Amino acid sequence: MSMDQLSIYLYVIGSGITVVVFYSYIVYLYRSEKRGEKDYEKYGRIAIDDEIDSTPVETVSDPANKNKE
Repeated sequence: MSMDQLSIYLYVIGSGITVVVFYSYIVYLYRSEKRGEKDYEKYGRIAIDDEIDSTPVETVSDPANKNKE
């Protein structure tokens, strides 16, 4: 097995792993949005509504969480 063949095999395996990881992440996002855990559309509006006086996407309900940030 030459280095050329090895690099081709590694490229194909690496591309396959990347595709599997990417699609599993898409499925994770889709399922979490369907369950109501997160609403990713409101995060997408951040780029459109980017003013200094815009309302925050999420409000912090527990004041103890503010200290963690």
